[in-house]
Amino acid sequence: MLNKKIFQDNALKFTPAREQLWSLFQDKAKPMSYEDIKDFISMDKATFYRNMSILEEKNLINSFESSDKKRYYEIDNNPHAHFICRICGEIRCLDIDMSSILSDVEIDNVIIYGKCEKCKKEDFI
Repeated sequence: MLNKKIFQDNALKFTPAREQLWSLFQDKAKPMSYEDIKDFISMDKATFYRNMSILEEKNLINSFESSDKKRYYEIDNNPHAHFICRICGEIRCLDIDMSSILSDVEIDNVIIYGKCEKCKKEDFI
């Protein structure tokens, strides 16, 4: 099982909670907060955050905080930027090669705030 090998390669126990979280984040293409997934997991909030912290320490998960003060998580495939609409809170992953912009540093997160297409159109109505 591929999931189990990822955990073994990172010296982590393959617990039911971690398996559930890892599977959920593999299936989603966008960053998610605890509030986004709490109805789909069978663990309390403390267990969620404890496991996410461990996965983040092992560089398997990346996180960032948005302007709504929620922490969003995603599988740490490669450093990339995020766009967050300051009106509706929509989050999009941006395909920008961060290494070409600042090649002499290690970039963790870049967050760009603005208005999404929908909210921008609503300003003109």
